[in-house]
Amino acid sequence: MNRSPSRSQWLLRVFPFLRWRAMVNRASLRDDALAGLIGAIIVLPQGVAFATLAGMPPEYGLYAAMVPAIVGALWGSSWHLVSGPTNAISLVVFASISPLAEPGSADYIRLVLTLTFMVGVMQLVMGVARLGTLVNFISHTVVIGFTAGAALLIIASQVKNFFGIDVPHGTMFFRIILTFFASLADIKPWVLAVGLVTLLSGMAVRKWLPKIPYMIVAMLAGSLAATAFNAWLGAEATGIKTLGALPSALPPLSSPHFSLDSMRTLVGLALALTALALTEAVSIARSIAVKSGQRIDGNQEFIGQGLSNLVGAFFSAYPSSGSFNRSGLNYEAGARTPLAAVFSAILLVIVLVFVAPLAAYLPIASMAAILFLVAWGLFDFHSISTILRTSRAESAVLLVTLMATLVMHLEFAIFFGITLSLMLYLNRTSQPGVRALVPNPDDPQRKFHPSPGEEAECPQAKIVRVEGSIYFGAVNSIGESLADIAERFPEQKHLLVMAKSINFVDIAGAEFLAQEARRRRKEGGRLYFYSLRRAAEEMLGKEPFIGEIGGDAIFHTKREAIRKIFDRLDRDICATCTRRIFEECKSLPPPRPPAG
Repeated sequence: MNRSPSRSQWLLRVFPFLRWRAMVNRASLRDDALAGLIGAIIVLPQGVAFATLAGMPPEYGLYAAMVPAIVGALWGSSWHLVSGPTNAISLVVFASISPLAEPGSADYIRLVLTLTFMVGVMQLVMGVARLGTLVNFISHTVVIGFTAGAALLIIASQVKNFFGIDVPHGTMFFRIILTFFASLADIKPWVLAVGLVTLLSGMAVRKWLPKIPYMIVAMLAGSLAATAFNAWLGAEATGIKTLGALPSALPPLSSPHFSLDSMRTLVGLALALTALALTEAVSIARSIAVKSGQRIDGNQEFIGQGLSNLVGAFFSAYPSSGSFNRSGLNYEAGARTPLAAVFSAILLVIVLVFVAPLAAYLPIASMAAILFLVAWGLFDFHSISTILRTSRAESAVLLVTLMATLVMHLEFAIFFGITLSLMLYLNRTSQPGVRALVPNPDDPQRKFHPSPGEEAECPQAKIVRVEGSIYFGAVNSIGESLADIAERFPEQKHLLVMAKSINFVDIAGAEFLAQEARRRRKEGGRLYFYSLRRAAEEMLGKEPFIGEIGGDAIFHTKREAIRKIFDRLDRDICATCTRRIFEECKSLPPPRPPAG
C-alpha cells in the first residue's frame, strides 16, 4: 500500500509532463495549436538571424528551434517557456569558437555540436543534483551589463555586412570601430541601401503596427529592394550578396566530437554557457509565471534545459535556452500548456517546406539590419538608468561587466561579472550594522527603537540589534563594534542582542560569540540573546558554545530577557540612576544623590 505513492512520485519526476496532462482538452489543444503556429512563423527570421550571428549555417538556427523546443517543453516545469536559439548564446558561441575554427566550416560545426552536448550534460547534472538555486548568485546587474555588452558586440559583428566593407575575421570590438571609420570610402552604397530599407521598415512596423511580425516584414522589404537593385544594375555592380536556399526542413542526425582534447578546450566555455543559459531560462520562466500564476521548479527547469541540449546535439542543434521573445509571445497568444511549444516545432517543419526556397533571395545586409534591431532590443535602458541612479556599487558591477564583455572572451566576462558581484555582496554582508536600542517609553508594549543617545540607556546594560548574519566574513566587523562599545561604556557589562535580523550563525560566528560571553562573564556581566531564529539558536545550542553562553542567556521574549538582566544589575548603581528605562525600575526606591 505504501509503494504506490513513491512510484507515482518517481513517474512524475521522470515524466514531468504527466503533471499537466489533465489540463489538455479540445479547447486547450485549439489554443495551443494557434499559439504554436504564431511561434513557428516568428522563429523563422529569428532562427536564421541567430544562426548567422553564431557563425553557423542559417538552417541550424531553425534546427535549434525544433527538437530542443519539444524536449524542453515536455521535461521543463514552465507552461509557457519556449526553448531555442537566443541572441546572447549565439554571440558567445561565435566569439568563443571562431578563434578555434573557421565559422560555418565542418570543424566549426563539430565543435559547436560538442559544446551543445557538454552544456546539456552540465545542465542535467545540476538539475539532478538539485542545484537550481545557484542561478540566484548571478545578479540581475551582471545579466544587464553582459546583455548590453553583447548587444554592442552584435552590432559590431554586423558592421561589415550592413555597410559592405571588409573587416578581418576575429577583429576585436574597438578595432572594428577603428576599421569602420578608416573604411568609410569603401562603403557599398547599394548594400547600405538594402540594410537601411530593412532597418527602417522593421522600426516602423514595430512602432506603429506592433501586432504584425516586424522581422518578417523587414526581411520582405529588404529582399524586394535587393531584387529591384540587382535587376536594375546587376548583382556584380551592387555587390549585394544573398543567403542562399535553405536545405532540408528536417534536422539531420549529427554527432558531437567525443575527443578529450576538444572537451578540454571547451570546458570553460561550456561552464559559462551553462550559467548563462540557465539564468536566461529560469529568469524568463519566472517572469512569465508571475503573470500566469504558475509556480516554477528551478531544478526541473535545469533538467528540461539539460535534456533539450543533450538531445539537440544529436539533431544538429547548437546551444539553446529559453527565448524571452518567443516565450512572451507564446503566453500572449493564449497558450495553455507546453504543447504549444511542441506544436510550434512541428509546424515549423511544415512551414519551412514552403519557405526554404525563398531564403535564396534574402540579402545578407538585411540579416545584419535584423540583428541591429535585435541588438537594440537587448538594451534594458530602464534597468540601466535605475542602477546608475541608485547604487554606485551596482553601477560599478554594470560598467565593469559591460567593458569586460567588450574586451575579454565572453565566457571569462561572464565569470568576471559573477565574481565581482559576489565580492561586493560578501563585502556588504561582512559589515552588518550593530545598532543600539532602548525600550520606547511611549509604546504600551515598550518596543525597542534606536537609542537617541547614551543618556537614554541603562548605565549597566546595553541593548543592540545585529543587522545581518554572524559568519566568518562578518566576525571581524562585529567584533570591532562590540569592542568599541566595551571601550566607550565599560560599566555596561551586560549585553542583550536582539537577534531577529540574524539569519544564521556559522561555527566561526558561534566561537566568536562564545568568546564574547566568556569575556563579559569574567568582567561581571553576561551576553544574552532575544528572538533568535531557529537556525542560529540550533548552532548556539551546541557544545561547546552553549556551555560558554549558557542556556539561561537565550530568551524568546524581551520581557523575559529584561527581567533576567534586571535581577543581575548592581543595586548600588541602580540606587543613584535617574534614567529608569525599564518597567522593572519602577519597583526601585527613588534615586538618591550620588555620594560626594
